[in-house]
Amino acid sequence: MNATMKKALLFCLFLIPAAAAAGIFTALYQFDVYDPAVLEQILSQIGGEGALIVMTAVQTVIYAVICGFFGYIIAEKLGLMRSFRFEKAKLIPALVITLVAGILFSLDYWISGTADPALREGTAGGLTPEAFLASVLYGGIIEEVMMRLLLMSLIALVIWKIFFRKQEVVPTGVLIAANLAAALLFAAGHLPSSILIFGELSPLILIRCFLLNGGFGLVFGYLYRKYGIQYGMLAHAGCHVISKVIWLIFI
Repeated sequence: MNATMKKALLFCLFLIPAAAAAGIFTALYQFDVYDPAVLEQILSQIGGEGALIVMTAVQTVIYAVICGFFGYIIAEKLGLMRSFRFEKAKLIPALVITLVAGILFSLDYWISGTADPALREGTAGGLTPEAFLASVLYGGIIEEVMMRLLLMSLIALVIWKIFFRKQEVVPTGVLIAANLAAALLFAAGHLPSSILIFGELSPLILIRCFLLNGGFGLVFGYLYRKYGIQYGMLAHAGCHVISKVIWLIFI
C-alpha cells in the first residue's frame, strides 16, 4: 500500500464519525420537512422511523468512505489535495466569501418566498436543531466530499487525460469546466428532495434549485481548487449557519 492510499484511508477514518452523525440528523430533519403523505409511504416501506434513521446513517457513512477514498486519490493526482489545515492567508478571503454567500442565501426567503409561500414554509421547517446540524454536517462535509472532492476531481481527471494528456499539469480551464459540471449535477441532485419537501416541482422551484445550489456549488468548487477541500467545507457549512442565524433573527 503506497503513501497516498494510506493517507486516503486515514482521511476516511476521520470522516466516519461526522458521516454517521450527518446521516442521523438528516433523517430527523426529514421527519420535519418532508410531505407527510410521502413520508408515511416511505416509512411504511422500510419499517418505521428507527429504520430510516439507521439506513440513512449507514448509507451516509458508505458514501463518505467510498467518495472520500477515491476522491482523495484523484485529488492528489491532480495536485488539489493540500495539507488539511487552515492558513490565515487563505482563511480570511474564504471567510469573507462565506459571509457573503450566507447573506445572499438567506435572501431566498424573501425573494423566492414572496412568489411561493411554500418556499417560506420550507425555510421555517429548516430552523430546527436537527436541520441546523444536518446542513452543517451533511452539507458542509459529506456533500463536499461527494460533489467536489470526488465528482469535480473525477470530471477534471477525465477531461485532462482525454483532451490534454500531453500536459503534465492539469490546465486551469479543465478545473473550471469540471467545477461547472459538478455544480450543475449538484443542483440536479437536489431536485428529488425538493419534490419531497414541497410536494411538486414547479418552474420556480426548478429555477431556484439550479440558481442557488448551482451558483453556490461554483463558489465551493472555486475554494476547493484554489485553497483546498477544507475551505469548500468551511464555506458550505458556514453558508448554512449564517443564513439560518439571519432567519432566526428576522423571521
